[in-house]
Amino acid sequence: MTRLYLPATLHLLARLQQHGSLPVGDDVVVVDDEDEDVEYDALMTAAETAALLAAELDEGERRRVVVVAEVTTVRDSITLPEVVAVHADVEDLPPGAELEDIDDLGDLAWYATQEIPTLLSR
Repeated sequence: MTRLYLPATLHLLARLQQHGSLPVGDDVVVVDDEDEDVEYDALMTAAETAALLAAELDEGERRRVVVVAEVTTVRDSITLPEVVAVHADVEDLPPGAELEDIDDLGDLAWYATQEIPTLLSR
């Protein structure tokens, strides 16, 4: 089983919930190792890219989001049943947050797939 860490935004997460799938871009982090340190590094790498995506959005949508999926083969998209978790900021990124400020943003919260609607309603 391969684990994918997809950088996303709340908008992309809503698209996943609404359409049941999400495209896998070039910025996806692919992990074939179940080592916790490797997985954490993959999460943080995807979170950095998610911060770049979020920084371009309007207030109320500026959160780092990482969608984690387990797949047997890497394809052009993932489906909602392949998603095993979502990691996201609890609050919007502060105005003017830059990539070099990422270390000061704290850890991402973990959400089960059934919590996606709750996360989107905040």
